[in-house]
Amino acid sequence: MTENPNDMVNRVQDGDLVQLHGSSHKSHILIVKEGEVLQTHRGVIHHDDIIGQSWGVRLESHNGHPFFVLQPGLTDLVQSIKRTTQIMYPKDIGYIVMRLGIGPGTRVLECGGGSGGLTTVLAYLTGKEGRVYSYERNPEVQKLAIKNLTLFGLEDRVEFKAGNAGDGFEERNLDAIFLDLPNPYDYLEQVKTSLKAGGAFGTLLPTFNQVEILLRVLERSGFAFIDVCELSLRHFKTDWARIRPVDRMVAHTGYLIFARAVQCAEELTEPLETELD
Repeated sequence: MTENPNDMVNRVQDGDLVQLHGSSHKSHILIVKEGEVLQTHRGVIHHDDIIGQSWGVRLESHNGHPFFVLQPGLTDLVQSIKRTTQIMYPKDIGYIVMRLGIGPGTRVLECGGGSGGLTTVLAYLTGKEGRVYSYERNPEVQKLAIKNLTLFGLEDRVEFKAGNAGDGFEERNLDAIFLDLPNPYDYLEQVKTSLKAGGAFGTLLPTFNQVEILLRVLERSGFAFIDVCELSLRHFKTDWARIRPVDRMVAHTGYLIFARAVQCAEELTEPLETELD
């Protein structure tokens, strides 16, 4: 009988990125390879037992602990990466990429790449047609980011560069720039030089003090359409018999600030009304 090609698409292939999701315990993201073995606290799983299985199937480790075989989503990738620095939460990353207009073909730069959480999402969304430029001054942290992106198969979409924002960026006419730095207001001249006219700028800051300084510098540095916001995410228990908020909540993680690089920004000195006002 001839094998149905569509059936193979729905099955795990050698070299696929797989998430083994425990229903009540830690999940694992890995590239499955013939002959290899995954050692976990919940038992041993042979890669050969995963290859050829249908996505969504339930498997058990050698000592009977269940795992579901899934294709990891972006949130899973971001939350699973190994890290030496604090990474941004998916709730913030999702809004950041929308406000920066990230999509196929976008050329975007980040400075302060850290362990690669935002880098992963940028590389995924820009596609093969776009480009991500990731600047990081700590070589050890950047090595970990490269390792994480390589695991996800996205490293070829990113140019990793060692450098400080104060030295400026080599790229020009970029669509967007995001600075994950404690003092982005010190580098707006460098940002403006590398952004295309009308390009998007974004950053995340933890305190009002930093936001206040940034707003003052943005206004006199050729930026307009400035916006500041904060996002909160509240989860609920999924037991239908006792639905209520979970006991813990990820509330304040930082203030998000966005702006556009324009000419004649001095003409926009009055606060801008939004559709929500």
